Amino acid sequence: MSNEAFAPSPDRYESTDYRRVGDSGLRLPPISLGFWQNFGEDRDPGTLTAIVRRAFDMGITHFDLANNYGPPPGSAESHLGRILARDFGRHRDELVISTKAGYLMWDGPYGDGGSRKYLLSSLDQSLDRLGLEYVDIFYHHREDPETPLEETMGALAHAVHSGKALYAGISNYSPEHTREAARILEGHGVPLLIHQPSYSMFNRHVEDGLLETASDLGIGLAVFSPLQQGLLTSKYLKGVPQGSRAAGASPFLSATQTEDETYQERVRGLAKIAESRGQSLAQMALAWVLRHREVATALVGASSTTQLEQNVEAARGAEFTDSELAAIDEFAVDGTGRK
Repeated sequence: MSNEAFAPSPDRYESTDYRRVGDSGLRLPPISLGFWQNFGEDRDPGTLTAIVRRAFDMGITHFDLANNYGPPPGSAESHLGRILARDFGRHRDELVISTKAGYLMWDGPYGDGGSRKYLLSSLDQSLDRLGLEYVDIFYHHREDPETPLEETMGALAHAVHSGKALYAGISNYSPEHTREAARILEGHGVPLLIHQPSYSMFNRHVEDGLLETASDLGIGLAVFSPLQQGLLTSKYLKGVPQGSRAAGASPFLSATQTEDETYQERVRGLAKIAESRGQSLAQMALAWVLRHREVATALVGASSTTQLEQNVEAARGAEFTDSELAAIDEFAVDGTGRK
């Protein structure tokens, strides 16, 4: 890692077509940098710094975290906090930084779920790790059937009214609960800005009502896992590479999934379509989720600056023809590659 002071590229905004988040005034880059599973203590700090710097130089202004990202939980926020303090002190107002709470974070009855106690305590901890006075977006990370939705949304509204968050968001909510969450927040004078669901060619549940809900409510979507943990790349077409996620102890991906005959048939079919478009499979998969107006941004992780650069190119690809979309539908089957 260079000890030289970070000087961002002066033309960093010239090639990015920022997308409006629903009906709000906020715009996000089509590709945002996500910190899930790839920003923990097992990563080289110099590599992490290089990725964040390169992202900003390419016009990526949105960094997405959660309290439990790492591993271990909390380490992604701590890593980014150190990078922000060293390199981005003068550029905070050029960044949109989001974090979440909702999954298990600490021992005892107050470290999980959707209670006011948990959410507001977690937000304070996240701000401390990030070294920030506020985050731009604070999400509830998942539905919690044991906590009244009024309490959870009241906590998000309080975070906004207190100035510790600028916008409120939800993640992994059903269309029905998304509508209810928006209604409750509106009663607190806080609009629901954004919903963060998983969406990819192999995980298409958002098409069963959530896209329509986002359009009706005027909210944006920030989709995560658009590459389905690497299944929508060419990485596993010739077996499981050493050092890959499927070769390790990832709870989200195994070698068995990548060796499945149905998966291999479908991913090869998609790879051929991508090749005909002059794209890699990963680039086409990203462009495919971004084709929806409701999708404000696609969240991607990166293990290197090269990988990040390749993903950013997806936002500049040609639009899909009707025949291409029909051909993709033959292979883009919901549930492919699941355990």
